[in-house]
Amino acid sequence: MADEFDPEKFEDKYANYFNELQRAYKNAFNQMNDRYDSELIHGIDQTVLNESEPFYEDGEFRVELPENPRERIRGVVPVDDETFEETLDEYVDRIETELYRTLGVDRPE
Repeated sequence: MADEFDPEKFEDKYANYFNELQRAYKNAFNQMNDRYDSELIHGIDQTVLNESEPFYEDGEFRVELPENPRERIRGVVPVDDETFEETLDEYVDRIETELYRTLGVDRPE
């Protein structure tokens, strides 16, 4: 775990918090993989989240997704739009939750 989270250091997150970021994404992946179809979770992980970008702004973590996430998985994993959107939303929420936990930051209420 990071000694103490520094928002300024997070601007260069891959130099300062790479291990913590990796752990947060892995923890979220494991949680999602235990609860949902593993083919869908692997597909989202490899086609959408592999190009996502975590940010810390105004006291909150958020994960920015690449453009057209639905199109990225189309043809890779057979899934309807509603299931994809719901699963992706929960996956992103889990990543954000894990960022707070892993970096020792209290989540705003």
